[in-house]
Amino acid sequence: MSTAYKDYYEILGVDKTADQKAIKKAYRKLAREFHPDVNHDPGAEDRFKEIAEAYEVLGDEEKREQYDSIGQGYSAGQDFRPPPGWEHGAGTEYEYRTAGDFSDFFEQMFGGRGGPSFRTEYRRPPMRGADHEAEIEVSLQEAFDGIKRRISLEAAEVRPDGQVERHTKTLDVTVPAGSIDGTRIRLKGQGGAGTDGAPAGDLFLRVHVRPDPRFELDGRHLKTYLDITPWEAALGAKVPQKLMDGKTASLNIQPGARSGSQLRLKGHGMPARGRKKAGDLIAELRIVVPDRLSDAEKELFEKLAETSKFNPRAA
Repeated sequence: MSTAYKDYYEILGVDKTADQKAIKKAYRKLAREFHPDVNHDPGAEDRFKEIAEAYEVLGDEEKREQYDSIGQGYSAGQDFRPPPGWEHGAGTEYEYRTAGDFSDFFEQMFGGRGGPSFRTEYRRPPMRGADHEAEIEVSLQEAFDGIKRRISLEAAEVRPDGQVERHTKTLDVTVPAGSIDGTRIRLKGQGGAGTDGAPAGDLFLRVHVRPDPRFELDGRHLKTYLDITPWEAALGAKVPQKLMDGKTASLNIQPGARSGSQLRLKGHGMPARGRKKAGDLIAELRIVVPDRLSDAEKELFEKLAETSKFNPRAA
């Protein structure tokens, strides 16, 4: 009797020269992805059984050696028939645990007449819980300074009977100083519950920084507008600039400054975090004209208009 040959290496996505560490890593990754407790897509359970069968063979050095010895020259789906007199390990008994019955190919190769007997126990291997993700919203000042906050999240768990159980989880969270939009905070063990004693997954909080009326967040840089008078732009001046840490810096305006010019204060943006350097403060100059003029101011502007030969529209 022949049946379709199964390429267990292809099923696990590993090379035929892969060591046991690589095989185990590939199995765990695929088993987490297709475990029926976390993946409810049609066909996930069949895929999981196929993965478990492949690992049952390749994860056991003796079975793998026997599989390799008679599997050379076959490809996935090709008709397979054990060689005459194939009596692998006659008299040997194996006990294995899997998510369900093995395929006809497995039974024919390892459990045929004269071969070993098997005791099958229905048991899914312990699985680490799924990672969850949520969002935490903070102000720009909170992101700059860092903050501790207590949050409540609604969590959903799938019970063994398939019913969804919802409950509220309260957590104390630290948002590190220098967090920016998209920063992820890992809360170990606060994700989905594991099965059969396996560890829980992790909860990842993605930081969202609310817009601020004073500064715009650009990566790790802080951008702002610095309003100056026409005479400060023309003559130059030293102008105070309030910083996020509450201090005040003095910015040097060069004579003849134009609207849209930028001044940069290195290291005065978002604080350094991990391997990320501190950002810069970038102040864009904006020349502002008075809404109303006193008689004296009007007289001075009129005198300037008569005296000056400057024409910004000249070609």
